[in-house]
Amino acid sequence: MKKISESLVIEKKSKFYGFMYKIDSLEEVEEIINSLKVEHKKAKHICYAYKFGNIERKYEDKEPSNSAGLPILEIINHNNLDNTLIVVVRYFGGTLLGKGLLTRTYSKTARNLIK
Repeated sequence: MKKISESLVIEKKSKFYGFMYKIDSLEEVEEIINSLKVEHKKAKHICYAYKFGNIERKYEDKEPSNSAGLPILEIINHNNLDNTLIVVVRYFGGTLLGKGLLTRTYSKTARNLIK
């Protein structure tokens, strides 16, 4: 497992921390997620997506359906990345963003990791 990049996007006081990893196995995904859960205990959501060979997965962590994991996975696929995990850790800032803005912010955070 190798962290490639990090990013931070702030939207209406919510903080979205992005992390991109190159992964060598599916077991690494679980290790990384568990590590981030310990490191970011006060985060409201830890959403992610990964592509490892022919396997693609996304996880929304109680965000509205397809507003977090799906946009992250779309960024991975759009950039033809493989063996890649992108995780976005959200700290809620007190203002509901709505599904549209939420989706755009998760996408933006993932895109910033690739720049």
